[in-house]
Amino acid sequence: MPISPDLDRIRAILSNPDAIRRELRRRRVPFGTDAELLDWVAESFGVRIPHTPCCPGHQTPGQAFADAYFARSPVAIWKASRGFGGKSTLLALLALTEAVTCEAEVTILGGSAQQSERILESMRRMWAHPEAPRDLLAGSPALRRTTFVWGNTVTALPASATAVRGPHPQRLRIDEMDEVPLAVVEAAQGQPMDRRGVRAQTVMSSTHQYPDGTMTAMLRRAAELGWSIYTWCWRESLAPHGWLTEAEVERKRSEIASQMWRTEYDLQEPSAEGRAFDPEAVEWTFDLALGSAAATDLDHGWEGEPPAPEGERGADGYRVYYAHGADWAQQRDYTVIATLRCDTRPLRLVAAYRTHRRPWPMMIEALNARMRRYTGPAAHDHTGGGSVVGAYLTAPVVDFTMVGQARRDLFQAYITAVERHEVRSPRIEPFYSEHRYCRVDDLFGGGHPPDTVVACALAYHAFRTQRAPGDYGIS
Repeated sequence: MPISPDLDRIRAILSNPDAIRRELRRRRVPFGTDAELLDWVAESFGVRIPHTPCCPGHQTPGQAFADAYFARSPVAIWKASRGFGGKSTLLALLALTEAVTCEAEVTILGGSAQQSERILESMRRMWAHPEAPRDLLAGSPALRRTTFVWGNTVTALPASATAVRGPHPQRLRIDEMDEVPLAVVEAAQGQPMDRRGVRAQTVMSSTHQYPDGTMTAMLRRAAELGWSIYTWCWRESLAPHGWLTEAEVERKRSEIASQMWRTEYDLQEPSAEGRAFDPEAVEWTFDLALGSAAATDLDHGWEGEPPAPEGERGADGYRVYYAHGADWAQQRDYTVIATLRCDTRPLRLVAAYRTHRRPWPMMIEALNARMRRYTGPAAHDHTGGGSVVGAYLTAPVVDFTMVGQARRDLFQAYITAVERHEVRSPRIEPFYSEHRYCRVDDLFGGGHPPDTVVACALAYHAFRTQRAPGDYGIS
């Protein structure tokens, strides 16, 4: 049997009780809680990751770090402040921790080759910490590649389609994604693969700078596919819970234009040019103060409030009734059903359903069940596959064909309702994100209308066109 090249080192450790204790602590793989993982990182590399939420709707760097390490979502998007958010440092720590504790292969893709190399430079500085496990390095850390004793590597790649097509690591970490061409990001997504018991996982990290750039495209995709999105600004990194001082914040605020500060530091939306809905109206419509729901909550039907008893009248004295809209899954889309309560002003989204394509009887029964539970009119997309639905519905439904002027009028009426604050909802994903990033071209040009927008527009259409005497707003 060949003798291990580490035999002398192992004998030295076993002969020294202090070395044994250090080795056991260093070898402790942090497969416990988030807090244990963050403590291990602080002990090993001297960086305490902020884990205190500060702003409504924001997460913490610590939560984003732990969820990526434990691969709780196959893809996660980090949207954070420029500079102050600590994204590059966090990615360096993440890659280092994964390489050391999981023996993972990690590739790092930056907005430029220099950006990728800066992350490895951050890693080099972390090795200087007294408790860093430097004996796991196979040579000195380099700007392009760091190799470990098990043969795994952390590699910095340039932002080119050719460079990103080769390797197949378990972990892919993309920094300043908004500076990377969309085609390169999509090519890089083919890299991660499960290997040696380590699950594949991708982090895409960036400040959101461009209204129609790579970050916007991936946020839209995250809403559609249920990827995790983590958002934090400079406040989550501020002392005493983080590394940032008030003096640094004020110095930077005095150096840059106010619009850049709002977009890249306070994380306000980039210019809304090309967006179908006014961003501020979307924020008002999907109000976090009313509650929230994740994409997974919609799989079996989310209900924000139960249906009112038959014949009950609301606060304004009008009978309680509902309106439904259904958009059917074709090849790659989702079936989405949206239900509005219509005796109130503003209208309220009270129930939602979203699922991948399933057999037609199952998808149709979801709408039948919704109409039985919440009484009121409904409209569905009759275009294409929707034409087979009518015979299986147990209550009358408006057949809406999504073409020409009728389609334009449908979307324009719904956009107007949102921007006039006529509709309100809890912060439901992906309804919120798909409305937020929906483009004019998606609704009125050659793009693809988001499924949740179509369902809500059809529910609003059913409300407008199918009201009866005695309903709210009808004499």
